[in-house]
Parts: sequence; C-alpha cells; structure tokens
Amino acid sequence: MTYKEKLQQASKEARAAVIGLIGTIIVWIVLGFGVYATGIVIGSTPLWIITGLFGPFLFAIGVAVYLAKVVMKDVGLDDIEPIQADAVKGDAHVAR
Repeated sequence: MTYKEKLQQASKEARAAVIGLIGTIIVWIVLGFGVYATGIVIGSTPLWIITGLFGPFLFAIGVAVYLAKVVMKDVGLDDIEPIQADAVKGDAHVAR
C-alpha cells in the first residue's frame, strides 16, 4: 500500500468517525428531546430520560463495532515497508 493510499484510508476512517458522531447526536436529540413531548413516565422517571441516556449509548456502541469491523484497517503510516521474514531467513549477519 502506497503512502498516498494509506493517507486516503486514514481520511476515510476520519470521515466515517465524524459521520458516526453526527448520527449519535441526531439519535440523542430524537430520543431525548423528541420523546419529551409524549409525557410517558416509567417508575417515576420520564421516558425521555431513559431513551435519551441509553439510546445514544447503544447506538454509539453499534457505530464503534461497525467502524472497527468494516471501515478501519490496520496500516502503518511509515514510508518504509517491513522486511519480509523469508527474505532474510538465510542471512545470519543481519543486524539485530
């Protein structure tokens, strides 16, 4: 992977993280402020407190799992590619 491709991947990951953050904020607004108008109470606690607390939390966990499994890739940002183990296998004088 070239250095340019690595930077493009990092940019893609950052863009996806910002989209996940915006999505989490939207979920928080909808489940917090949007549910406020219903007036439903569960165990002397308004429903909007429960949904506004746990809804964005669960959504953010889902976003994090999606980003980790689908979007993120493990790439180093150094210019030098690692030396293959097979290439130095026979050389006993390789610097240690």
